[in-house]
Amino acid sequence: QVQLVESGGGLVQPGDSLRLSCAASGGTFNYAMGWFRQAPGKEREFVAAINWSGHSTYYTDSAKGRFTVSRDNAKNTMYLQMNSLKVEDTAVYLCAAGGSSTTDIVQGGTRFWGQGARVTVSS
Repeated sequence: QVQLVESGGGLVQPGDSLRLSCAASGGTFNYAMGWFRQAPGKEREFVAAINWSGHSTYYTDSAKGRFTVSRDNAKNTMYLQMNSLKVEDTAVYLCAAGGSSTTDIVQGGTRFWGQGARVTVSS
């Protein structure tokens, strides 16, 4: 059973940067992984995905050009570098794992979820 633990959330101002981490344990790390977020009163939405090798990534439109997803398989850890943060990026960010491709993440093939890290962007 894979466990996922997010870290790195916090309170930042608009325009700031933040890096989230998702550490995996309890199993193999050869899954595709992704980041989702859920803002207060809204449904959970996809943010970014990375395939098992790290060579393929996919982003939602609002994340393109500002967010970068990466992974270090030697450390069993995935990252989300978020730059130029906006107030509308405020949400709980959750990491997920499943399948092997970014398509698997985007199309609901996730098997494991973390508990989430809160990101608040406010002036």
